[in-house]
Amino acid sequence: MSIGLLILIVVFVGLLLLDTPIAFVVGAATVLAALAIGSPNSASVVASDMANSVSSFALLAIPFFILAGELMGAGGLARRLIRFAAALIGKLPGGLAIVNTVTCMLFGAISGSAAAAISSIGNTLIPEMNRQGYPKDFNVSVTVSGAITGLLIPPSNVMIVFAVVASVSVADLFLAGVLPGILMGLCVIGVCVVLSARHGYGRGAAIETPPPLGQSFLGAFPSLLLVVIVLGGIFGGWFTATEASAVAVVWAFLLSVIFYREVKLTELWGILGRSARTTAMVLLLVATSSAMSKFLTTEQVPQMVSDALLGMSSNPLVILLTINLALLMVGTFMDMTPAILIFTPILLPVGIDLGMDPIHFGIIMITNLSIGLCTPPVGTCLFIGCGVGKAKIAPVSRQMLPFYAGLFIALILITYIPIISTWLPDLINQ
Repeated sequence: MSIGLLILIVVFVGLLLLDTPIAFVVGAATVLAALAIGSPNSASVVASDMANSVSSFALLAIPFFILAGELMGAGGLARRLIRFAAALIGKLPGGLAIVNTVTCMLFGAISGSAAAAISSIGNTLIPEMNRQGYPKDFNVSVTVSGAITGLLIPPSNVMIVFAVVASVSVADLFLAGVLPGILMGLCVIGVCVVLSARHGYGRGAAIETPPPLGQSFLGAFPSLLLVVIVLGGIFGGWFTATEASAVAVVWAFLLSVIFYREVKLTELWGILGRSARTTAMVLLLVATSSAMSKFLTTEQVPQMVSDALLGMSSNPLVILLTINLALLMVGTFMDMTPAILIFTPILLPVGIDLGMDPIHFGIIMITNLSIGLCTPPVGTCLFIGCGVGKAKIAPVSRQMLPFYAGLFIALILITYIPIISTWLPDLINQ
């Protein structure tokens, strides 16, 4: 191991333990490692790598999708999706848990943010589930598990990041995530049904007066249409993924300000400000993580990891299981964006050597890191869910165990049955 790589690891771990923001952890570790190996103009080289990494047309989609998500979140989308889901399944025993999961899936997919789904849906449904006798820790677990499934259902910002790093089609990756995202959601719903039946959650406390299905569908349909417009436009050849993100902003503005009339023009400044802050955080992560990824490539870390994994076993099933376990571990302490940027160049060559489709590998990677968002010690979504539900981390983590099992089953199916991810892209591209 070179001195530069050793310093990078030590600085990275040390700053992470000091609770330093991850973007500064990655940036500082990269600069110090580059200085240690005596690179001429190390700081300016890292700065140049950072600037070049965000000079991408595909990445322009990220701020637009973030803004669209903010507009939809402020425009009453969550309430309408809850009414629609309640009309479909609200009368079932334990139905409110299923309503929670389905609504989080829909909102997470439309907004592109699991954190937004937890905040918007959780603030409404967790108190209602508490009132109807569902255990609080269970309610938080349902919300957190359901929200991360939306990261696989397009449009998804993390898919755009992976597509840029792996040089694959954003449209194909969007298509590939649909069935895996639905599969994850069904696994979460299965856990909800089993636990509710076993413990009697929600028995006799189903939603008393579910709204009429037709009325609730009409209320939610314009919001659901956003996904249809974005995906239909991309796959119909009307616009690129980046242009689709701008269309999404226009549609979200029309719904929130004109059609639903829940966002006043005076509130747009605050929405733009929140979107700008989120965009700045995401793109700073992209910039610093890309610089670290380039340094790791220079130090031949991808080749070393590939040789180690391929030398450990000749069985592709064992290698894939090892990669999954490694990514699950990474997801427990690192946010998705830097994890994708740093580890894609390291692990993707291994997947390609195994004969995997890069699109399939991307879905596996995003699934792993999504699960990491609700896994302690650093699971962002777990912390947000506990904050929204006013619950403690330890008991919620215990309640999450059956949900982890359900999500892991989905992960194994996605990993070892490639057609789940590749069928839709292959069908559309025929």
